[in-house]
Amino acid sequence: MTDFPEQQPQHPSYPPRPPYDPAGPLTPEPGTTIWPSGGHVPPPAPPAPGSAATSAPRHRARRGVGLMAAVAIAAAAIGGGTATVVERLTSDSTVATAPSAVNGTTVSSGTTGTVTGVAQAVSPSIVEISASSNSGQSTGSGVIITSDGEIVTNNHVISGASQVTVRLSDGKTYQASVVGTDPAKDLALIKLQGASGLKAATLGDSDDLRVGDQVVAIGSPEGLTGTVTSGIVSALDRDVTVAKDDGGQQRQQQSDPRQGWPFEFGGQQFNGDTGSSKTTYKAIQTDASLNPGNSGGALINMKGQIIGINSAMYSPSSSGGSAAGSVGLGFAIPVNTLKADLDTLRAGGGS
Repeated sequence: MTDFPEQQPQHPSYPPRPPYDPAGPLTPEPGTTIWPSGGHVPPPAPPAPGSAATSAPRHRARRGVGLMAAVAIAAAAIGGGTATVVERLTSDSTVATAPSAVNGTTVSSGTTGTVTGVAQAVSPSIVEISASSNSGQSTGSGVIITSDGEIVTNNHVISGASQVTVRLSDGKTYQASVVGTDPAKDLALIKLQGASGLKAATLGDSDDLRVGDQVVAIGSPEGLTGTVTSGIVSALDRDVTVAKDDGGQQRQQQSDPRQGWPFEFGGQQFNGDTGSSKTTYKAIQTDASLNPGNSGGALINMKGQIIGINSAMYSPSSSGGSAAGSVGLGFAIPVNTLKADLDTLRAGGGS
């Protein structure tokens, strides 16, 4: 009878030990090493094609590549160079790869920074003002600055008026009362009666303006409510002189009401005689088309902020005596002048 080696007691939870010790570590394929507990084992017989044994190493290899790809993808968040490693690791046809990025159409940021965008945003805050007195009627523009109907305009638009009617961009009309005037700065504040929920304009910073900046003007030239024109800032700190006389008297004296408000600039008089009572202020010069009726309206930057109140424009008369169109010589009161004067206007006074 053949003698067999004495069998060692086996723990019930472990498989039986082999009858011989393996010769050393077993390395089925590169990257995977199996360390047996001891002894020598003969090399395993090559598995039959298609058997489960042939698929196991491939499965392990796939997991190894997947792990490396996952690490490479995580590293791609730190540097773009790892993307090449991911592409190479996942090039094997047996490994599923993520779809490549799709180049989408750039989403438009809308009309921000365009004349169209400015017009859409600010037009609801610009109004038409009709001021009536015993001596006549004038038409100008104004800017809503509070939701309950405070409106800034030029003093010469409402000066001497016994009745002030305001029409909004949506056609709704209100009666307005004069809160305060400042003839020295050609500014006035009026308040709509019974208004609420109006869209107020945003006041910008005229100190940020530079010559060449694009601007938009909105007003009611010749009674054409909500007219939009555009141009640039032609110059800054221009000395413009306007009359401080009663606006009603000026309206009565004008033979052609389309001539607009008289002013002086560069030693010359435009649109008539300014009279003996005058005031001079620093103005923004613009080539945006302004015409009678734009007075009191808004000069706006491309962010949709009010940076000036249009106050004077030159419209030379033709040989026939009728008013000609704008020649690109317009002026606006800087909005910072308005902001510094608001408390005075609200208090009902001025200089």
